[in-house]
Amino acid sequence: MRILVVDDDPVAGEMVLAVLEGLGHEAQLVENGVEALAAVDSQPDFGMIISDMNMPLLSGIDLFRELREQKNAIPFILLTGDEPAGPLAREPRLDACLVKDFTLDESLPAIMSEVLARPGHS
Repeated sequence: MRILVVDDDPVAGEMVLAVLEGLGHEAQLVENGVEALAAVDSQPDFGMIISDMNMPLLSGIDLFRELREQKNAIPFILLTGDEPAGPLAREPRLDACLVKDFTLDESLPAIMSEVLARPGHS
């Protein structure tokens, strides 16, 4: 699957790319939500977006909301350095919210499988 990774921190972005590529996915990294919207417009074959929460220009939640306003239902996982309950309370339509920490190599594949197993996200 092609996955768009959105993170303004190059080290964190590369870590997510390494996890995804280790799972056999093709991943593309962009630095912010504005670049993510452009990438989705020009390359509509992404199967999922994994985005950092706190970024300049457009936060991860704002990126998610913009995509949904455009009627784009691509599965969306938000990564945060904070407690995931906060972003999920502010935006309950998120497919998942995950803490970005040293366990990401285990937690990300599990949450991806869970999200993709939901009806309409195959």
